[in-house]
Amino acid sequence: MSKQLIIALSFSVLVTACGGGGGGGTTPQQPTAGGGSGGGSTTDPCGNTAQIRFVKEVSESYYYWYDELAQVNENDYDDASDYLAAIMQPIWTDGSGRDPGFSYLTTIEEDEARFTSGTFYGYGVRYRIINNNFYFADSYEEGPAHTAGIRRGQRLLAVKRDGESDFETWDEMVARNAELPDAVFGARGELQTTVFRVEYEGVTSEITVTTAETSTTPLAGDALVIPRDSGGPVGYINFRTFIDAADGPLRAAATTFGEAGVTDLIIDLRYNGGGLVRVAETFLNLLAGETANGELSYIVNLNDKHQDQNSTANFAQLPETFSPLRIAFITTSGSASASELLINGVDPHIELAIVGSETSGKAVGQYAFDLDSDNCQTRLRLIAFEIQNGEGQGGYFTGLVSTGRFTFFAAADDATRPFGDADEDSFAAAMAWLSGTQPKAGAMDDVKVEVPEPLRVAGFDATWPVNQDAPLNPDGSVRSF
Repeated sequence: MSKQLIIALSFSVLVTACGGGGGGGTTPQQPTAGGGSGGGSTTDPCGNTAQIRFVKEVSESYYYWYDELAQVNENDYDDASDYLAAIMQPIWTDGSGRDPGFSYLTTIEEDEARFTSGTFYGYGVRYRIINNNFYFADSYEEGPAHTAGIRRGQRLLAVKRDGESDFETWDEMVARNAELPDAVFGARGELQTTVFRVEYEGVTSEITVTTAETSTTPLAGDALVIPRDSGGPVGYINFRTFIDAADGPLRAAATTFGEAGVTDLIIDLRYNGGGLVRVAETFLNLLAGETANGELSYIVNLNDKHQDQNSTANFAQLPETFSPLRIAFITTSGSASASELLINGVDPHIELAIVGSETSGKAVGQYAFDLDSDNCQTRLRLIAFEIQNGEGQGGYFTGLVSTGRFTFFAAADDATRPFGDADEDSFAAAMAWLSGTQPKAGAMDDVKVEVPEPLRVAGFDATWPVNQDAPLNPDGSVRSF
Protein backbone atom coordinates (compact mmCIF):
# COMPACT_ATOMS: atom_id res chain seq x y z
CA MET A 1 0.00 0.00 0.00
CA SER A 2 1.50 3.33 -1.03
CA LYS A 3 0.39 6.62 0.45
CA GLN A 4 0.73 9.76 -1.62
CA LEU A 5 0.34 12.81 0.59
CA ILE A 6 -1.01 15.97 -0.97
CA ILE A 7 -1.48 18.84 1.46
CA ALA A 8 -4.80 20.48 0.74
CA LEU A 9 -7.42 22.53 2.48
CA SER A 10 -10.94 22.11 1.20
CA PHE A 11 -12.99 23.85 -0.60
CA SER A 12 -13.95 23.32 0.56
CA VAL A 13 -13.16 23.18 -1.50
CA LEU A 14 -13.73 21.66 -0.89
CA VAL A 15 -12.15 22.09 0.04
CA THR A 16 -13.92 20.18 -2.96
CA ALA A 17 -11.54 22.56 -3.53
CA CYS A 18 -13.91 24.10 -5.94
CA GLY A 19 -17.32 22.55 -5.75
CA GLY A 20 -17.53 19.72 -8.22
CA GLY A 21 -20.12 19.23 -10.89
CA GLY A 22 -23.33 19.91 -9.12
CA GLY A 23 -23.37 16.81 -6.98
CA GLY A 24 -23.53 16.11 -3.30
CA GLY A 25 -24.52 12.91 -1.30
CA THR A 26 -26.65 12.38 1.73
CA THR A 27 -25.65 13.62 5.13
CA PRO A 28 -23.44 10.94 6.72
CA GLN A 29 -25.56 8.46 8.63
CA GLN A 30 -24.87 5.19 10.43
CA PRO A 31 -24.56 2.58 7.67
CA THR A 32 -26.27 -0.75 7.68
CA ALA A 33 -23.80 -3.50 8.43
CA GLY A 34 -23.00 -5.77 5.53
CA GLY A 35 -23.34 -9.50 5.44
CA GLY A 36 -19.95 -10.21 6.98
CA SER A 37 -18.19 -10.92 3.72
CA GLY A 38 -15.66 -8.19 4.38
CA GLY A 39 -16.19 -6.58 0.98
CA GLY A 40 -15.52 -9.09 -1.75
CA SER A 41 -12.49 -10.95 -3.00
CA THR A 42 -9.41 -10.70 -0.85
CA THR A 43 -7.23 -11.20 -3.93
CA ASP A 44 -8.29 -7.97 -5.66
CA PRO A 45 -5.70 -5.32 -4.64
CA CYS A 46 -8.20 -2.57 -5.49
CA GLY A 47 -11.37 -4.31 -4.28
CA ASN A 48 -13.62 -3.56 -1.33
CA THR A 49 -11.60 -5.61 1.16
CA ALA A 50 -8.40 -3.82 0.20
CA GLN A 51 -10.17 -0.46 0.37
CA ILE A 52 -11.59 -1.13 3.83
CA ARG A 53 -8.23 -2.24 5.20
CA PHE A 54 -6.64 0.82 3.61
CA VAL A 55 -9.19 3.13 5.28
CA LYS A 56 -8.67 1.40 8.63
CA GLU A 57 -4.88 1.60 8.58
CA VAL A 58 -4.66 5.18 7.37
CA SER A 59 -7.42 6.49 9.66
CA GLU A 60 -5.99 4.86 12.78
CA SER A 61 -2.63 6.38 11.96
CA TYR A 62 -3.28 9.81 10.44
CA TYR A 63 -6.79 10.94 11.40
CA TYR A 64 -6.42 14.01 13.60
CA TRP A 65 -8.70 12.57 16.30
CA TYR A 66 -7.81 8.92 15.71
CA ASP A 67 -8.36 8.03 19.37
CA GLU A 68 -12.06 8.97 19.07
CA LEU A 69 -12.87 6.70 16.13
CA ALA A 70 -15.59 4.11 16.72
CA GLN A 71 -14.35 0.56 17.15
CA VAL A 72 -16.28 -1.55 14.65
CA ASN A 73 -15.66 -4.89 12.99
CA GLU A 74 -14.34 -4.26 9.50
CA ASN A 75 -15.65 -7.66 8.38
CA ASP A 76 -19.22 -6.40 8.88
CA TYR A 77 -18.92 -3.99 5.95
CA ASP A 78 -19.05 -4.59 2.23
CA ASP A 79 -18.32 -1.02 1.21
CA ALA A 80 -15.39 1.19 2.21
CA SER A 81 -17.52 4.35 2.34
CA ASP A 82 -19.92 2.66 4.75
CA TYR A 83 -17.00 1.53 6.89
CA LEU A 84 -15.55 5.05 6.91
CA ALA A 85 -18.92 6.49 7.94
CA ALA A 86 -19.18 3.96 10.75
CA ILE A 87 -15.82 4.74 12.33
CA MET A 88 -16.36 8.49 11.94
CA GLN A 89 -19.75 8.61 13.66
CA PRO A 90 -18.52 9.81 17.10
CA ILE A 91 -16.86 12.88 15.56
CA TRP A 92 -19.41 13.58 12.82
CA THR A 93 -22.30 13.65 15.27
CA ASP A 94 -20.87 15.21 18.46
CA GLY A 95 -21.97 18.75 17.55
CA SER A 96 -18.47 20.18 17.82
CA GLY A 97 -18.24 21.05 14.12
CA ARG A 98 -14.73 19.60 13.96
CA ASP A 99 -15.47 17.17 11.14
CA PRO A 100 -19.11 17.10 10.01
CA GLY A 101 -18.24 14.89 7.03
CA PHE A 102 -15.02 16.35 5.64
CA SER A 103 -13.31 12.94 5.52
CA TYR A 104 -14.44 10.96 2.49
CA LEU A 105 -13.53 8.57 -0.31
CA THR A 106 -13.22 9.71 -3.89
CA THR A 107 -11.20 8.84 -7.00
CA ILE A 108 -7.82 10.22 -7.97
CA GLU A 109 -9.18 11.53 -11.27
CA GLU A 110 -12.13 13.39 -9.72
CA ASP A 111 -10.04 14.79 -6.90
CA GLU A 112 -7.29 16.12 -9.13
CA ALA A 113 -9.87 17.77 -11.39
CA ARG A 114 -11.26 19.67 -8.39
CA PHE A 115 -7.93 20.81 -6.96
CA THR A 116 -6.06 21.77 -10.12
CA SER A 117 -8.47 23.35 -12.60
CA GLY A 118 -11.84 23.13 -10.86
CA THR A 119 -13.23 21.34 -13.91
CA PHE A 120 -16.69 19.77 -13.86
CA TYR A 121 -19.59 19.10 -16.24
CA GLY A 122 -22.54 21.41 -15.89
CA TYR A 123 -23.75 24.99 -16.36
CA GLY A 124 -21.17 26.88 -14.28
CA VAL A 125 -23.42 28.56 -11.70
CA ARG A 126 -24.25 28.79 -7.99
CA TYR A 127 -27.54 29.82 -6.42
CA ARG A 128 -29.08 31.17 -3.21
CA ILE A 129 -32.59 31.03 -1.78
CA ILE A 130 -33.75 34.45 -0.55
CA ASN A 131 -37.28 34.91 0.81
CA ASN A 132 -38.25 31.57 -0.77
CA ASN A 133 -37.08 32.74 -4.18
CA PHE A 134 -34.29 31.21 -6.24
CA TYR A 135 -31.52 33.62 -7.33
CA PHE A 136 -28.47 32.87 -9.39
CA ALA A 137 -25.66 33.85 -7.01
CA ASP A 138 -22.68 33.33 -9.31
CA SER A 139 -21.98 32.58 -12.96
CA TYR A 140 -18.51 31.49 -14.03
CA GLU A 141 -16.90 33.54 -16.76
CA GLU A 142 -16.54 31.58 -20.02
CA GLY A 143 -18.84 28.87 -18.67
CA PRO A 144 -21.93 27.90 -20.69
CA ALA A 145 -24.38 29.77 -18.43
CA HIS A 146 -22.36 32.99 -18.38
CA THR A 147 -21.81 32.84 -22.12
CA ALA A 148 -25.56 32.46 -22.65
CA GLY A 149 -26.40 35.42 -20.38
CA ILE A 150 -26.97 34.06 -16.86
CA ARG A 151 -25.78 36.54 -14.23
CA ARG A 152 -25.77 36.95 -10.45
CA GLY A 153 -28.94 38.68 -9.31
CA GLN A 154 -31.34 37.07 -11.78
CA ARG A 155 -34.41 35.51 -10.14
CA LEU A 156 -35.52 32.17 -11.52
CA LEU A 157 -39.15 32.11 -12.67
CA ALA A 158 -39.36 28.81 -14.56
CA VAL A 159 -37.36 26.12 -16.40
CA LYS A 160 -37.90 23.97 -19.49
CA ARG A 161 -35.60 21.17 -20.60
CA ASP A 162 -35.09 19.10 -23.76
CA GLY A 163 -38.19 17.15 -24.72
CA GLU A 164 -40.53 19.21 -22.53
CA SER A 165 -43.21 21.34 -24.12
CA ASP A 166 -44.04 23.47 -21.10
CA PHE A 167 -42.16 25.44 -18.49
CA GLU A 168 -42.37 24.45 -14.85
CA THR A 169 -42.47 27.51 -12.65
CA TRP A 170 -40.51 27.95 -9.46
CA ASP A 171 -43.78 28.25 -7.54
CA GLU A 172 -44.91 24.90 -8.98
CA MET A 173 -41.66 23.28 -7.88
CA VAL A 174 -42.15 24.61 -4.37
CA ALA A 175 -45.80 23.48 -4.32
CA ARG A 176 -44.89 19.88 -5.23
CA ASN A 177 -41.98 19.77 -2.75
CA ALA A 178 -39.47 19.17 -5.52
CA GLU A 179 -35.87 18.31 -4.72
CA LEU A 180 -32.80 20.19 -5.82
CA PRO A 181 -30.63 20.21 -7.77
CA ASP A 182 -32.47 17.99 -10.28
CA ALA A 183 -35.68 20.07 -10.34
CA VAL A 184 -33.82 23.08 -11.71
CA PHE A 185 -30.67 21.68 -13.30
CA GLY A 186 -31.69 18.20 -14.42
CA ALA A 187 -29.62 15.04 -14.09
CA ARG A 188 -26.02 15.58 -13.05
CA GLY A 189 -23.19 15.27 -15.50
CA GLU A 190 -25.33 14.83 -18.59
CA LEU A 191 -25.48 16.68 -21.87
CA GLN A 192 -28.73 18.62 -21.75
CA THR A 193 -30.22 21.94 -22.76
CA THR A 194 -32.33 23.96 -20.35
CA VAL A 195 -34.26 27.17 -20.90
CA PHE A 196 -34.19 29.38 -17.79
CA ARG A 197 -36.87 32.04 -17.53
CA VAL A 198 -35.42 34.74 -15.30
CA GLU A 199 -36.27 38.23 -14.08
CA TYR A 200 -33.87 41.03 -13.30
CA GLU A 201 -34.85 44.61 -12.48
CA GLY A 202 -38.34 44.05 -13.83
CA VAL A 203 -37.23 42.58 -17.17
CA THR A 204 -38.06 38.95 -17.98
CA SER A 205 -35.79 36.91 -20.26
CA GLU A 206 -35.58 33.33 -21.50
CA ILE A 207 -31.99 32.09 -21.63
CA THR A 208 -31.06 28.77 -23.23
CA VAL A 209 -28.02 26.97 -21.80
CA THR A 210 -26.43 23.69 -22.87
CA THR A 211 -24.24 21.92 -20.32
CA ALA A 212 -20.56 21.48 -21.05
CA GLU A 213 -17.26 20.81 -19.33
CA THR A 214 -16.48 23.99 -17.48
CA SER A 215 -14.08 25.31 -14.87
CA THR A 216 -14.45 27.35 -11.73
CA THR A 217 -12.75 30.58 -12.73
CA PRO A 218 -10.63 31.51 -9.68
CA LEU A 219 -11.56 35.20 -9.74
CA ALA A 220 -15.10 36.48 -10.31
CA GLY A 221 -14.46 39.19 -12.85
CA ASP A 222 -11.47 41.48 -12.85
CA ALA A 223 -9.63 42.91 -9.89
CA LEU A 224 -11.14 46.37 -9.41
CA VAL A 225 -9.56 49.64 -8.36
CA ILE A 226 -12.35 51.80 -6.97
CA PRO A 227 -11.67 55.55 -6.66
CA ARG A 228 -12.71 57.48 -3.54
CA ASP A 229 -13.09 61.17 -2.85
CA SER A 230 -10.44 60.89 -0.16
CA GLY A 231 -8.07 58.27 1.20
CA GLY A 232 -6.90 56.77 -2.06
CA PRO A 233 -8.48 53.97 -4.11
CA VAL A 234 -9.92 50.74 -2.73
CA GLY A 235 -8.96 47.42 -4.29
CA TYR A 236 -11.62 44.71 -4.69
CA ILE A 237 -11.11 41.06 -5.55
CA ASN A 238 -13.72 38.31 -5.49
CA PHE A 239 -11.80 35.08 -4.98
CA ARG A 240 -13.67 31.82 -5.58
CA THR A 241 -11.23 29.02 -4.89
CA PHE A 242 -7.63 28.17 -3.93
CA ILE A 243 -6.72 26.00 -6.91
CA ASP A 244 -3.50 25.95 -8.92
CA ALA A 245 -5.14 27.98 -11.68
CA ALA A 246 -5.48 30.88 -9.20
CA ASP A 247 -1.75 31.54 -8.90
CA GLY A 248 -1.40 33.75 -12.00
CA PRO A 249 -4.61 35.77 -11.48
CA LEU A 250 -3.72 36.46 -7.83
CA ARG A 251 -0.27 37.72 -8.78
CA ALA A 252 -1.75 39.85 -11.56
CA ALA A 253 -4.30 41.35 -9.16
CA ALA A 254 -1.56 42.17 -6.64
CA THR A 255 0.41 43.91 -9.39
CA THR A 256 -2.67 45.93 -10.35
CA PHE A 257 -3.26 47.01 -6.76
CA GLY A 258 0.40 47.85 -6.16
CA GLU A 259 0.67 49.98 -9.29
CA ALA A 260 -2.54 51.82 -8.35
CA GLY A 261 -1.29 52.64 -4.85
CA VAL A 262 -4.02 50.62 -3.13
CA THR A 263 -3.69 50.49 0.66
CA ASP A 264 -7.32 49.58 1.50
CA LEU A 265 -8.49 46.23 0.15
CA ILE A 266 -11.72 44.20 0.03
CA ILE A 267 -11.24 40.45 -0.42
CA ASP A 268 -14.56 38.75 -1.12
CA LEU A 269 -14.46 35.12 0.06
CA ARG A 270 -18.19 34.58 0.50
CA TYR A 271 -18.31 31.35 -1.55
CA ASN A 272 -14.68 30.30 -1.20
CA GLY A 273 -14.52 26.92 0.51
CA GLY A 274 -10.75 26.67 0.36
CA GLY A 275 -8.34 24.58 -1.66
CA LEU A 276 -4.59 24.15 -1.75
CA VAL A 277 -2.34 25.32 1.05
CA ARG A 278 0.36 26.27 -1.44
CA VAL A 279 -2.02 28.73 -3.09
CA ALA A 280 -2.98 30.14 0.30
CA GLU A 281 0.72 30.58 1.06
CA THR A 282 1.17 32.55 -2.16
CA PHE A 283 -1.75 34.84 -1.26
CA LEU A 284 -0.39 35.36 2.26
CA ASN A 285 2.94 36.39 0.78
CA LEU A 286 1.32 38.74 -1.73
CA LEU A 287 -0.46 40.53 1.13
CA ALA A 288 2.05 40.46 3.99
CA GLY A 289 5.30 39.24 2.47
CA GLU A 290 6.94 42.61 2.95
CA THR A 291 5.22 43.66 6.18
CA ALA A 292 6.00 40.37 7.96
CA ASN A 293 8.99 39.18 5.93
CA GLY A 294 10.70 36.25 7.67
CA GLU A 295 8.07 35.87 10.40
CA LEU A 296 6.13 32.66 10.91
CA SER A 297 3.14 32.52 8.57
CA TYR A 298 1.28 29.33 9.47
CA ILE A 299 1.73 25.99 11.21
CA VAL A 300 0.55 22.59 10.01
CA ASN A 301 0.05 20.47 13.16
CA LEU A 302 -0.54 16.70 12.86
CA ASN A 303 -1.67 14.29 15.57
CA ASP A 304 0.71 13.02 18.24
CA LYS A 305 1.72 10.03 16.10
CA HIS A 306 3.17 12.24 13.38
CA GLN A 307 4.59 15.30 15.09
CA ASP A 308 7.78 14.75 13.10
CA GLN A 309 5.80 15.64 9.97
CA ASN A 310 4.62 19.02 11.27
CA SER A 311 5.61 21.91 9.06
CA THR A 312 5.73 25.67 9.14
CA ALA A 313 6.07 28.45 6.60
CA ASN A 314 7.52 31.92 6.88
CA PHE A 315 6.32 35.04 5.13
CA ALA A 316 8.44 35.90 2.09
CA GLN A 317 8.27 38.81 -0.29
CA LEU A 318 7.32 37.93 -3.88
CA PRO A 319 7.96 40.12 -6.93
CA GLU A 320 4.26 41.05 -6.97
CA THR A 321 3.90 41.64 -3.20
CA PHE A 322 2.22 44.90 -2.20
CA SER A 323 1.44 46.14 1.30
CA PRO A 324 -2.21 46.84 2.09
CA LEU A 325 -2.71 48.61 5.40
CA ARG A 326 -6.31 47.47 5.95
CA ILE A 327 -8.33 44.56 4.58
CA ALA A 328 -12.06 43.91 4.80
CA PHE A 329 -12.86 40.23 4.26
CA ILE A 330 -16.41 39.41 3.10
CA THR A 331 -17.46 35.99 4.40
CA THR A 332 -20.40 33.62 4.77
CA SER A 333 -20.78 30.13 6.22
CA GLY A 334 -19.36 28.96 2.88
CA SER A 335 -16.01 30.66 3.59
CA ALA A 336 -13.93 27.76 4.79
CA SER A 337 -10.54 26.22 5.31
CA ALA A 338 -7.91 28.04 3.22
CA SER A 339 -10.12 31.14 3.31
CA GLU A 340 -10.05 31.03 7.09
CA LEU A 341 -6.32 30.28 7.02
CA LEU A 342 -5.79 33.43 4.95
CA ILE A 343 -7.73 35.66 7.34
CA ASN A 344 -6.22 34.08 10.44
CA GLY A 345 -2.73 34.26 8.97
CA VAL A 346 -2.67 37.95 8.07
CA ASP A 347 -4.51 39.05 11.23
CA PRO A 348 -1.38 39.54 13.39
CA HIS A 349 0.19 41.78 10.73
CA ILE A 350 -2.54 43.79 8.97
CA GLU A 351 -5.55 45.66 10.37
CA LEU A 352 -8.64 43.77 9.23
CA ALA A 353 -12.36 43.32 9.68
CA ILE A 354 -14.70 40.47 8.82
CA VAL A 355 -17.90 41.58 7.09
CA GLY A 356 -20.95 39.44 6.34
CA SER A 357 -21.62 36.39 8.50
CA GLU A 358 -19.73 33.78 10.49
CA THR A 359 -17.23 31.65 8.60
CA SER A 360 -17.48 27.89 8.23
CA GLY A 361 -15.15 26.89 11.07
CA LYS A 362 -12.99 24.45 9.11
CA ALA A 363 -9.82 24.84 11.15
CA VAL A 364 -8.37 21.59 9.85
CA GLY A 365 -7.12 20.29 6.54
CA GLN A 366 -6.88 17.09 4.58
CA TYR A 367 -4.17 14.91 3.19
CA ALA A 368 -4.91 12.80 0.14
CA PHE A 369 -4.02 9.12 0.63
CA ASP A 370 -3.96 6.83 -2.40
CA LEU A 371 -4.41 3.07 -2.41
CA ASP A 372 -1.67 1.93 -4.82
CA SER A 373 -1.88 4.98 -7.08
CA ASP A 374 -0.21 3.12 -9.96
CA ASN A 375 -3.03 0.59 -10.22
CA CYS A 376 -6.06 1.82 -8.24
CA GLN A 377 -8.23 4.92 -8.35
CA THR A 378 -9.20 4.96 -4.65
CA ARG A 379 -8.29 8.16 -2.82
CA LEU A 380 -9.07 8.90 0.83
CA ARG A 381 -9.42 12.55 1.79
CA LEU A 382 -8.80 12.55 5.53
CA ILE A 383 -8.71 15.31 8.15
CA ALA A 384 -5.10 14.91 9.22
CA PHE A 385 -3.91 18.27 10.51
CA GLU A 386 -4.91 21.53 12.17
CA ILE A 387 -3.89 24.87 10.71
CA GLN A 388 -2.68 27.58 13.08
CA ASN A 389 -1.38 31.04 12.31
CA GLY A 390 2.13 32.14 13.14
CA GLU A 391 1.10 32.91 16.72
CA GLY A 392 -0.27 29.40 17.22
CA GLN A 393 -3.92 30.49 17.06
CA GLY A 394 -6.32 27.91 15.62
CA GLY A 395 -9.21 25.78 16.86
CA TYR A 396 -11.92 28.01 15.37
CA PHE A 397 -14.35 25.12 14.87
CA THR A 398 -17.44 27.34 15.14
CA GLY A 399 -15.95 30.05 12.94
CA LEU A 400 -13.46 32.89 13.19
CA VAL A 401 -15.89 35.51 14.48
CA SER A 402 -16.86 33.43 17.50
CA THR A 403 -13.24 33.45 18.71
CA GLY A 404 -13.74 37.11 19.68
CA ARG A 405 -10.43 38.07 18.08
CA PHE A 406 -11.82 39.90 15.04
CA THR A 407 -13.66 43.14 14.33
CA PHE A 408 -16.95 42.01 12.80
CA PHE A 409 -19.80 43.76 10.96
CA ALA A 410 -22.88 41.69 10.16
CA ALA A 411 -24.20 42.10 6.61
CA ALA A 412 -26.36 40.12 4.21
CA ASP A 413 -25.17 38.23 1.15
CA ASP A 414 -27.52 40.08 -1.19
CA ALA A 415 -27.54 37.81 -4.22
CA THR A 416 -30.13 40.08 -5.84
CA ARG A 417 -27.25 42.42 -6.74
CA PRO A 418 -23.97 41.88 -8.61
CA PHE A 419 -20.64 41.44 -6.86
CA GLY A 420 -19.06 44.81 -6.16
CA ASP A 421 -22.36 46.69 -6.48
CA ALA A 422 -22.26 49.79 -4.29
CA ASP A 423 -25.64 48.87 -2.78
CA GLU A 424 -24.91 45.17 -2.16
CA ASP A 425 -25.09 44.88 1.62
CA SER A 426 -21.79 43.12 2.33
CA PHE A 427 -19.82 45.19 -0.15
CA ALA A 428 -21.36 48.42 1.16
CA ALA A 429 -20.51 47.47 4.76
CA ALA A 430 -16.91 46.72 3.79
CA MET A 431 -16.58 50.06 2.00
CA ALA A 432 -18.11 51.85 4.97
CA TRP A 433 -15.56 50.35 7.37
CA LEU A 434 -12.66 51.26 5.12
CA SER A 435 -14.04 54.78 4.64
CA GLY A 436 -14.63 55.36 8.34
CA THR A 437 -18.41 55.69 8.09
CA GLN A 438 -19.27 52.29 9.58
CA PRO A 439 -20.21 52.57 13.26
CA LYS A 440 -17.36 51.08 15.22
CA ALA A 441 -17.91 47.62 16.64
CA GLY A 442 -17.76 47.50 20.42
CA ALA A 443 -15.78 45.06 22.46
CA MET A 444 -16.72 41.56 21.37
CA ASP A 445 -17.99 40.80 24.87
CA ASP A 446 -20.65 43.45 24.34
CA VAL A 447 -21.60 42.50 20.80
CA LYS A 448 -24.14 39.77 20.21
CA VAL A 449 -22.94 37.96 17.12
CA GLU A 450 -25.71 36.11 15.34
CA VAL A 451 -24.21 32.77 14.36
CA PRO A 452 -26.37 31.26 11.62
CA GLU A 453 -27.05 27.57 11.51
CA PRO A 454 -24.05 26.16 9.63
CA LEU A 455 -24.66 24.63 6.24
CA ARG A 456 -24.80 20.86 6.49
CA VAL A 457 -22.27 18.72 4.68
CA ALA A 458 -23.62 16.20 2.22
CA GLY A 459 -22.09 13.83 -0.31
CA PHE A 460 -21.48 14.77 -3.91
CA ASP A 461 -24.71 13.09 -5.11
CA ALA A 462 -27.08 14.53 -2.50
CA THR A 463 -30.52 15.99 -3.01
CA TRP A 464 -32.25 18.51 -0.75
CA PRO A 465 -35.56 20.42 -0.42
CA VAL A 466 -36.32 22.99 -3.06
CA ASN A 467 -36.58 25.82 -0.54
CA GLN A 468 -33.09 25.33 0.95
CA ASP A 469 -29.66 26.56 0.00
CA ALA A 470 -27.35 23.79 -1.17
CA PRO A 471 -25.34 21.95 1.50
CA LEU A 472 -21.58 22.09 1.41
CA ASN A 473 -19.69 19.41 -0.50
CA PRO A 474 -17.77 16.78 1.52
CA ASP A 475 -14.58 18.77 1.01
CA GLY A 476 -16.21 21.89 2.45
CA SER A 477 -16.68 23.73 -0.83
CA VAL A 478 -19.79 25.58 -1.99
CA ARG A 479 -21.54 23.62 -4.73
CA SER A 480 -21.37 24.45 -8.40
CA PHE A 481 -23.98 23.35 -10.94
